[in-house]
Amino acid sequence: MSRSLSSLLAGIAALALAGCAQNPVTGQQDFVMMSEAQEISLGRQADADVRKQYKVYPNPVLQAYVDRVGQDLAKHSHRNNLRYRFTVLDSPEINAFALPGGYVYITRGIMAYLNSEAEMAAVLGHEIGHVTARHGVRQQSASQAANLGIQLASILVPELNNQAFHDVSNLLGGALLSGYGREHELESDRLGAQYLARTEYDPQAMIRVVGVLKNQELFDAEIAKQEGREPRRYHGTFATHPDNDTRLQQVVGEAGTLTVANPAENREEYLRQTAGLTFGDSVDEGVVRDNRFMHRDLAITLAFPSEWSVKNLPTQLLAISPGNDALLQFGLDPKPAGTAVEYVRSKLGRNARIATMQIHGHTAALGEIDHTLLGVVYDAGRAFLIKGSAKSAQAFAAHRTALEATIRSFKTLSAEEREKIKPLTLQLVTAKEGDTYAALARRSPLGRNAEKYLRLINAQYPQGEPVAGQLMKVVE
Repeated sequence: MSRSLSSLLAGIAALALAGCAQNPVTGQQDFVMMSEAQEISLGRQADADVRKQYKVYPNPVLQAYVDRVGQDLAKHSHRNNLRYRFTVLDSPEINAFALPGGYVYITRGIMAYLNSEAEMAAVLGHEIGHVTARHGVRQQSASQAANLGIQLASILVPELNNQAFHDVSNLLGGALLSGYGREHELESDRLGAQYLARTEYDPQAMIRVVGVLKNQELFDAEIAKQEGREPRRYHGTFATHPDNDTRLQQVVGEAGTLTVANPAENREEYLRQTAGLTFGDSVDEGVVRDNRFMHRDLAITLAFPSEWSVKNLPTQLLAISPGNDALLQFGLDPKPAGTAVEYVRSKLGRNARIATMQIHGHTAALGEIDHTLLGVVYDAGRAFLIKGSAKSAQAFAAHRTALEATIRSFKTLSAEEREKIKPLTLQLVTAKEGDTYAALARRSPLGRNAEKYLRLINAQYPQGEPVAGQLMKVVE
């Protein structure tokens, strides 16, 4: 072994010893390269980034409710000395996460699918578990160590500074970090269940929440098949349903040794607190009703084909054909250059066939090339782009009429029409004898999957039905 390599290994060993700290949960020594003060500082900086990406949900009463439940759990955690901050984010994403130093976030999206205060406490308790076990810090430290080892080796052992070495180093770094998956999630579930019990909630609420997430995953797999895409995963740590997951049952069951004589569920309190919660798109991002997109601030509307799947994402608006063989995309250029025809030509090239037209009083141009149709509509100095494309000439021919109809549907909204744009919200009703989700779905604005959505938000997916007298959620 060369002297430089020996020195490197000795330096890394010394670094590892210097980076050991006692885990607040286990009492064992963990490899970390960050003090608690640095951890809190890191969380504070990351919190600023989160708030740039997400809006805080504008409901002070709901924010205070979530904070009260979260603070009660935090007081019973292994790191009750930290100052925890609990925030509801204005996002339809079904998610919750924590940053180092005690910053915990829960989206309105996941809250719509929970059905009791105990279930919300389970979500918050799980995220508190990530903080108390310092999972974020340990992952950060492992990443830093892997990168530092690569940097030191490159400097001290020049002959290793080549692509093959970096490939191996990246592989080793990935192996070092690969443990931060199921084991950490299970540890957070175990800790969260403990905090539930200590705060006099039922630890089994943790199982129910994982069940909610698993049902969401199963439902999204159905939707993904309809849309021809890969299904999404929440954490992706449970291959089976939680009722059949032995490890999950085991870690949550450990909290059963703590006595909870009369565990709080607080179902009605939670439902009352979340009545009126925005469901799906926020008005700021535009809303979709019966496949018509309406944006209050932009003052425009656009109608997509009725059978297509419309996705109003934070960064783009698109619609996918039933056979996943054609796509519509909507965009905005706030400062377009040239005429509408010149603009289309700059996007499609000189060989595109371009026609000028008027669309509901707006100057527009329609360009076509290969399997693509591009409409550009000028309005108030802005260019709105509606692009339709297909996978093949045959698919383009089949969908061309629908693509052009969408482009020609572009309109501006009057002040009165803009005022009528409201978000969908959760509302409470009491189930009557004979009520079914199929009947409720026929009166719902949620579209073709309304029945499944209603079952999901009421924890009766996939086959449950309302029971007379049941307080339940609908979307209006």
